[in-house]
Amino acid sequence: MHPKQWILHVEPRAPAKPAWGAPCNGCGICCLVAPCPLGMVVSRRRHGACDALQWEPTAAAYRCGLMSGSPELMQRLLPAQARRLAPWLARTLQGLAPRWIAAGQGCDSSLQADALTISPSGPPERAPSVQPPPNPEP
Repeated sequence: MHPKQWILHVEPRAPAKPAWGAPCNGCGICCLVAPCPLGMVVSRRRHGACDALQWEPTAAAYRCGLMSGSPELMQRLLPAQARRLAPWLARTLQGLAPRWIAAGQGCDSSLQADALTISPSGPPERAPSVQPPPNPEP
């Protein structure tokens, strides 16, 4: 495997990744690779899937849980000593998160996602992978 490839576990019903700049469709690729700056705070890491990313089966799309205002999500994300702040923090982030994650501004991920082919009798025929865009030559 190329050192700059990741294998992601993406919900099979997730929409295909849109082109850069196109409206976000909830594919989840960007948040599965790395959290945004706000996601880094709640996930307490810089790489890997964001802990606030949630799959919404009725919408068949991924959504940022920080925008939901869910005290239960905040309870799960916060360290034990800060959990009493969950209701207040959930309400506060519900208002701030859309601006902080640039919701509605279009896809800002230049990652290239390979399609996943699923066989009804077994595992995927090939592993799903995402590649960063090629580096321009200096």
